[in-house]
Amino acid sequence: MEEQDKSRRSKGGRPGKEVKREALLGVKCTKTERFVIKAKAEKAQLTVSEYLRQMGINGKIDMLKRALPPEVLRLTGTLNHMAANLNQIAKKRNSFEELNAIERAELQYLSGQVKQLAIDIKNYLQ
Repeated sequence: MEEQDKSRRSKGGRPGKEVKREALLGVKCTKTERFVIKAKAEKAQLTVSEYLRQMGINGKIDMLKRALPPEVLRLTGTLNHMAANLNQIAKKRNSFEELNAIERAELQYLSGQVKQLAIDIKNYLQ
């Protein structure tokens, strides 16, 4: 009975995607065609893969649905990673009772602040 509970527990980390894109499709083109495709993808603020996928499936690009710039995605990813690390440190330190109540509260507060900052950045730029 106890083994079943352990197998259902989350092991942490990023949750799996419902639909994982794992099939690779190679496309041959000239250097000029590649340049044009890349420029159009940048104009639509999409990766080349996203651009070609949407064009192939829908025949058009929905310009209202724009991806966040890569710099913003990297920044929010870093902030989320920092928040997760803060949380893990706090959890480990709490288990050994080496931090006092004020320090634990401060770590928890900082973790929440970092997560909220990541959310605020995404909301501001959308």
